[in-house]
Amino acid sequence: MSDEDTRYEAVRSRDARFDGEFFFAVQTTGIYCRPSCPAVTPKRQNVRFYATAAAAQGSGFRACRRCRPDAAPGSAEWNVRADAVGRAMRLIGDGVVDREGVAGLAARLGYSARQVQRQLTAEVGAGPVALARAQRAHTARVLLQTTGLPITQIAFAAGFASVRQFNDTIRAVYASTPSELRAAAPRTGPTPRSAPTPTSDAPLSDAPAAGIPLRLAYRGPYRSAAVFDLLAAEAVPGVETVTGSRGRRTYRRTLRLPYGTGIAEVDERPGGGSGRSASAGRTAHLAHRSEGNPGGWLDARLHLTDLRDLTTAVQRLRRLFDLDADPYAVDERLAADARLAPLVAARPGLRSPGTADPHELAVRALVGKAEAERLVLRYGKTLDAPHGPLTHLFPEAAVLAQAEPAGPLGALTTALADGALRLDPGADRDEAERSLLALPGMDGTTATVIRTRALGDPDTAPPDMTTPDAWRPWRSYAVQHLRLAGEL
Repeated sequence: MSDEDTRYEAVRSRDARFDGEFFFAVQTTGIYCRPSCPAVTPKRQNVRFYATAAAAQGSGFRACRRCRPDAAPGSAEWNVRADAVGRAMRLIGDGVVDREGVAGLAARLGYSARQVQRQLTAEVGAGPVALARAQRAHTARVLLQTTGLPITQIAFAAGFASVRQFNDTIRAVYASTPSELRAAAPRTGPTPRSAPTPTSDAPLSDAPAAGIPLRLAYRGPYRSAAVFDLLAAEAVPGVETVTGSRGRRTYRRTLRLPYGTGIAEVDERPGGGSGRSASAGRTAHLAHRSEGNPGGWLDARLHLTDLRDLTTAVQRLRRLFDLDADPYAVDERLAADARLAPLVAARPGLRSPGTADPHELAVRALVGKAEAERLVLRYGKTLDAPHGPLTHLFPEAAVLAQAEPAGPLGALTTALADGALRLDPGADRDEAERSLLALPGMDGTTATVIRTRALGDPDTAPPDMTTPDAWRPWRSYAVQHLRLAGEL
């Protein structure tokens, strides 16, 4: 079968495993959808396929109101790829184009704006402006349907340059005016009737005083217990807290964001650690559903001092909880190894957590939990309005570099503060690791932890560990399995 025939089989079987990996559009209706859309399957000759929602929108298609394709999990490909396109997609997701423009994106990548435009258009069917526009539209929809903010305020909070641009984009993407989109939001019950699929970042209520409620979608089984166990063990008082009993815990943390600060709350999904392994081949057997969980979401709430930070905050939570991973591809590859097969069968959908703040993660990886707590109490910025036990932001690298310039900590924070070491979503991972290893007091194990979690690299292993090539490109997940099994 051709690639398009294979994709059509995924659409025909409504395979949620591919939500976010590609989108399909129907020429006779002018609508684009995610593969799991519950609508009647269109005829093959009427279907076109796109790598991104932005590409479908750029071809004149509107988002389906039933499956909400704009809210699908992100493609795992952008986490795996270390080239300019992968780095660009991660930066655009973090809101760089909205804050710094295409020129700022290109400068971070070390290319000209024209080169970035050409590479993205060739690879994903849309340039940086179109990709950022699609992201702004989704942010605007969330704000329209979860808050009572005036529409004019929402336009600028979502990153639009003008109300006219906002109105035109909403009409083009959703075939509705902003007022109509707001009116269509459900007012009672946790699950919108217009979005029956469980992988929708759908609003849960319209009570902004309680924060902006979201559903953070993921594909496949999700081993949430392991993620929350790790976050609970690592939590630094004042910055993070995990409350509740196992299976029903809530993780909370403070966030330093481009325009202000925030408090994030994410709930452990009951039963989210269960599910059977999806080890059946994806490509050869797309017409057959996996026995594993086709997807789900984590309930979350964001309290932001500036709503322009919504997109960035959501993306940082997605990286922290590894929500854009492809557990089917990971489990299939690792389960083929005799050593890992029983571990994968025991923990399908195991994730490799990242971080909400790369600089913070690097410091914590270097100094440990107890020293991190001291740094927070001594140098962390106190929140204007404490949120229960959350009282501080983790200290900025520049503050630490000035306050404690000596030793390994001073070397690391100085490199972060002056830009000699980059750990942002678009950083070159190999270059960042070389810079880390050049710092005094930095060992290979710590550098690997930083590369894995701060840079979200799915293919790392401790420097003293020999790993088979068959584990690539998912060695970070293999290491997680071995650690939980007590083999590391």
